[in-house]
Amino acid sequence: MIFLQTMWDVLLELAPFLLLGMAVAGVLHVALPQRFVRLQFNGRFGVLKAVLIGVPLPLCSCGVIPAGLGLRKDGASRGATVGFLISTPQTGVDSVLVSASFLGWPFAIFKVLAAGVTGLFGGWLSGVLDDDAGATGPEATIVERSGGGLREMLDHALEIVRTIWRWLVVGIAVSALITVWVPPGQFESLAQHGRIVPMLLALVVSLPLYVCATASVPIAAALVAGGFPPGAALVFLMAGPATNLATIGAIRRYLGGRTLAAYLVAIVGGSVGLGIAFDFLLDVTPAMTAPHVHGTPSWWKIASAIVLVLLLTRFAWEDLRRWVGGRRLGADPADAVVEIGVSGMTCDGCVTKLETALRGEPGVTGVRVALDQGKATVYGNIETERLRLAIESAGFTPL
Repeated sequence: MIFLQTMWDVLLELAPFLLLGMAVAGVLHVALPQRFVRLQFNGRFGVLKAVLIGVPLPLCSCGVIPAGLGLRKDGASRGATVGFLISTPQTGVDSVLVSASFLGWPFAIFKVLAAGVTGLFGGWLSGVLDDDAGATGPEATIVERSGGGLREMLDHALEIVRTIWRWLVVGIAVSALITVWVPPGQFESLAQHGRIVPMLLALVVSLPLYVCATASVPIAAALVAGGFPPGAALVFLMAGPATNLATIGAIRRYLGGRTLAAYLVAIVGGSVGLGIAFDFLLDVTPAMTAPHVHGTPSWWKIASAIVLVLLLTRFAWEDLRRWVGGRRLGADPADAVVEIGVSGMTCDGCVTKLETALRGEPGVTGVRVALDQGKATVYGNIETERLRLAIESAGFTPL
């Protein structure tokens, strides 16, 4: 019961920012021409531009996923995408103001600079380890869009989140488990072991945990007030918002293992290194030490959580239908089989969209779409020309 309540609490904190990230992804997709994204978020200064845009945006670790991957889908380089994903969730106008209120302006300003430095380093390292020139797979294909509008914004936002919904569920569950099993008060006694041990522990705990850059500031202030080194609190406020299992899984799935390695190296090395530097350079005395009480959640948090639960349920049902339908393919030897190449698919969301469109055609008994092969296999009694029209209506190009 406590675990379920904690999961709901995590959903209440996560859902508004995730939905905001979906909205940002949709707006960026429609408002920024793909030619602009390719020109501005690639090349020598692409990472810098992505970081400068990301630092002030009020997006947390899960909210930044759809926005960052949306930029990648529209043509941004891996380096720019990683720089955006690292720098954005660590800061934001709201987070900076709350940090200054609880921990003082020197801490808040240093945290902003730290977010920029780690974003730049992570973006540069990603470009070194995984050059876009050799990119393969769904993320390497960029498709020009023909129009804009609210419907396209919504479709793009849903498509991005549909590809990572499993990792969101895992991230919420693990975050709740850590919250229940490892209360923050247990860390305060570790200050007697010096500065490095608390930093490493803060890093280990915060990497998989969903931590909001704003809501976690009072926790960090309470830790510092209890004797926790300020540098360790900085590690917590850098690594926590920048990562969680959902983000890690999404980057691994969408950008690849090398990019994920660059992302983690930048966050781990950057947060610990800057935490050590902070303890040497500055001294912090928390301005506020009162515990953070959630109280009755706002109606908009409850509404956001309900919307997110409904979306996750929908995506799970769609994948279950695909899995069941895939196991039944070819069961009837009388079924005809038509294979047709498809261009324009970039993710699992595209696969689901195309399979749903084809399955709705009269005479179709089963559909299997292979993203890596760019191919649709259709079972049933349907003409090839009709299939081509259905593929075009779904927004893809038959080959």
